[in-house]
Amino acid sequence: MRRLTKVSCSLIIFLALGSVALAAKNDEDRFAPLKRFSQVMDLVENHYVKPVTRNELIDGAIVGMLQQLDPHSSFLSKDEFKEMQVSTSGEFGGIGIEISMENGRLTVISPIDDTPADKAGIKAGDVILEIEGETTQDMTLVDAVQKIRGPKGKPVSLTLVHKDQQKPFKVKVVRDTIPIISVKSNEVEPGYLYVRLTRFNENTTAELKQALTDYVKGGKTLKGVILDLRNNPGGLLEQAVNVSDVFLPSGQIVSIKGKNADQEKIFSAKGDGSDVSVPLVVLINAGSASASEIVAGALKDHKRALLVGEKTFGKGSVQTVIPLSDGSGIKLTTALYYTPNGRSIQAEGIEPDFMVPMQDTESDRDKLSANHQFRERDLTRHLENKKKKSSDPSDDPKQKLLDQLARDNQLKLALELVKYFPIKTYTP
Repeated sequence: MRRLTKVSCSLIIFLALGSVALAAKNDEDRFAPLKRFSQVMDLVENHYVKPVTRNELIDGAIVGMLQQLDPHSSFLSKDEFKEMQVSTSGEFGGIGIEISMENGRLTVISPIDDTPADKAGIKAGDVILEIEGETTQDMTLVDAVQKIRGPKGKPVSLTLVHKDQQKPFKVKVVRDTIPIISVKSNEVEPGYLYVRLTRFNENTTAELKQALTDYVKGGKTLKGVILDLRNNPGGLLEQAVNVSDVFLPSGQIVSIKGKNADQEKIFSAKGDGSDVSVPLVVLINAGSASASEIVAGALKDHKRALLVGEKTFGKGSVQTVIPLSDGSGIKLTTALYYTPNGRSIQAEGIEPDFMVPMQDTESDRDKLSANHQFRERDLTRHLENKKKKSSDPSDDPKQKLLDQLARDNQLKLALELVKYFPIKTYTP
């Protein structure tokens, strides 16, 4: 019995020593990459041809680490972190485009309405080949944003190529202060309100509700809404949920799922009776991304709206902005989002109920060709010459919408479809 006890104690000691050895080996395996990193950093510090600080090397390593994950994860310097906060709440100096890295190419997701980029003819799907003569081939997304943004009045030169075309063109765009106005609305016909959402920032839902309330204040009856999400690059997840809630009485809007089970979260309509229960048609295209796709997906799955236009961008990932102790931060992809029917649209997009490509009328082609020709000479002057006096009738938002209706085949169909639904009165 004593011999058995000795054997048992020996076995326990052996197993304990084995566990310690295994733990030590695991720690060694864990820290081996850090040792390799430290070796490389020392070699660069001591032997690189130009002086570099350790802080520069660490920042560069973080940039590279996040860049290798996916196109939307990135390191934000102190200035970039501040810009990130401003872009969802206030205003910033730039040309007004949302960009992303797609297949290693710097691609325009969408231009923001009525910004220098929009007026210059930059379109969703355009690939930016050069910024100020510098190739974007090895440029990070953060570097590209930093180079394109800048003080009001200072021009930036871009070389781009339109989607499905091969001939590059150059354009010089004068930066301006880009206001974050996210909702524009106007009556397209008596009873039918056109609402354009340009992005999802902190004020989007409040602006949307105000537009709906203002319409019926004068005694008008709201019979239907056309919600235009075309070229809307997205924004805040919370605002996408709240906008969907405006039109949904109940039910799930979106769910997000991360690596761990505790990261799963479901967002549902509040069902407080404040939903706008009128016929609804939503316009989408390839420039509709992220938060726009959350709204479109929720309204489609609940059969609350008809979707008209083209397949959306397909950005179904959620980025969390995490501040670091020194004032910088990281934007990290932490989850994927799913529509109420459980569909992930990551790299797939939302299909419209009515696939309607935007028509390229002869007049539009002539105008586009003329703009390209002139931009190569001096786009800045061209924009100045197109400024109109405040008394010009074409500055009237209602007139602009009527002009748009005359040439926008997707909007035309949306207006016809929204009329087929049963008419309900909206009272705020």
